[in-house]
This record gives sequence, structure tokens and C-alpha cells, in this order.
Amino acid sequence: MKEIVIISGKGGTGKTSLVASFAALAEAPVIVDCDVDASDLHLIMDPVTLKSEEFKGGKLARVRTGHCTACGKCEEVCRYDAVFFDGPGNGRVSRTFRIDPAACEGCGVCHWFCDYQAIAFEERIGGRWFISDTRHGPMLHALMSPGAENSGKLVSLLRMKAKELAKAKNREVILIDGSPGIGCPVIASITGADHVVIVTEPTPSGVHDFRRAADLAAFFHITACTVVNKWDLNRELTELIKEEADHRGIVFAGTIAYDNIVTEAQLSKKSIVEYTQGGIARQVRDIWTRLGQTMTRNQP
Repeated sequence: MKEIVIISGKGGTGKTSLVASFAALAEAPVIVDCDVDASDLHLIMDPVTLKSEEFKGGKLARVRTGHCTACGKCEEVCRYDAVFFDGPGNGRVSRTFRIDPAACEGCGVCHWFCDYQAIAFEERIGGRWFISDTRHGPMLHALMSPGAENSGKLVSLLRMKAKELAKAKNREVILIDGSPGIGCPVIASITGADHVVIVTEPTPSGVHDFRRAADLAAFFHITACTVVNKWDLNRELTELIKEEADHRGIVFAGTIAYDNIVTEAQLSKKSIVEYTQGGIARQVRDIWTRLGQTMTRNQP
């Protein structure tokens, strides 16, 4: 079983479009959208949900109105300005305290310092995760609630479920659409993976983002290759990225030209290689072939 994670330094580099095409080219993959903060792979894959479950990430404090004596201890110890003295009365006091769930950081200090057990400390529902069916195989994806945290924990959950599903269905390839950047959800996406594909663009920020992603892959000792999307917008920077990849020992898997057909494919809910056969679709197929060759060379 091989895990291939496609990442990028920022959003909008074409990472998800590439994953969708890889899903069409791979043989019976398990597909995972780990960009849980802003997932969009489902827009192309058009999944049919088979299973849906709540994701519980972190905890949330809540005032038990009937127990509150309006002593004010919770407001005193809260460092996040999440406590307000505008809750309903309870027969003993005319007003009680209230905790704003959007401001609560789930630290639990108010719960531990309340002498009247008036504050519940409960698991926070941070979104939902799904197992779905697509035309290219099973897909795991998620939807985080607005303002929810612990996206790295949700990514780890999706990867664990993907491995279980791949084992149960005897699938050899797990394709992961990672988050942009180098933060917690990206680290959770690539830790322990077999291969990382870094998608970048020939711009000054693209070069910078490539370097950060490459450093991250190197830190975790993961074999990496890179793809330059819209390479023909700046041929000099494309060459610079290629030279730097060679210097770092990163396989330069290929380039994809700028083409409005990508947008047309997205509007049709299709990957590039499904929507067209020539042009950039051929470039994507070549990249998939090189990726397979790279993974074969790096087998233990």
C-alpha cells in the first residue's frame, strides 16, 4: 500500500485538479481530501455519501444555568473574554453567566475553578467526516464547522480510516489531497506517507513556497517530486525551480501549461484527463508515469 500526498505552498496552484486526474489514472485508488479547512475535491469527484459521522475535536465549556450562582469566578479566570454576564435567571439570581462558544478556546480553566459545578466541559462537535463512493473509487472527506479547530486531528482520522478501507478493499494506492502551506494539517497529511508531490507556480512566491514545502518533506525524510503548473507564464522561474529541485535531490516530475480547459473541466465536474485527451492532459499523464517510476525506484 502506497500513500501519495499532493501538497502546495498556497491555495490555487492546481493541486486538487492534479489529484482528480491522478484518481482517474490510478488503478483502484482510495481517495482522501485532507484539505479539511476548505475542501473542494468533491466538486470534481461528485461523491455519493455512504457514511457520515460527527467529528469531535477538542472541548467546549458551557454554563449550567440552574447551578450558576453568579459568583463571577468564571469571568475572572477566563483569558479569552468568552464569559458574559447576560444569561437568564434561575430563581436564585436574576442573571447568570454565559460562555460564548465562538470565543471559548476549550482550555477548561473555568470548569476547574467553579466551586458550584456550574460549568460543563463537553466534547466539541467540530464538523463531520464522510465515506463516499465516486466513479474512481471510495473517497474520504470532511467538512469542518466554521471556526472549528483541530484540523490536524481530523486529517489524521481521515488517513487512518483510508488505510483501513484500503486494506479491507485490497487497494494498493491512497491518493491524498493535502492542505496548502506547511502548518499542522499539512504535517498531519504527510507524516509517514510514502511520497510527496509538491505543486508550485513560476512566481516569486511560488519559488518561496516550493522551498518551504521541500524543507518540510526533507525534515520528515519523505521522497518528494515537484510539478510546476502554468510553467509557461515565466520560463525563467520554471528553470530556477527545476535547478533547485535537482540540487535538493527532488525529482522534477514535469510541467503543466496554462490552459483555460482546466476551468472548463471543473465546470463539467471532470478531471483534466477525463475532459480532454491532448494538450495538458498528455502532460498530466506523463507526470503520473514519472511519479510511478520514481516510486518504483525508491521501493525498499
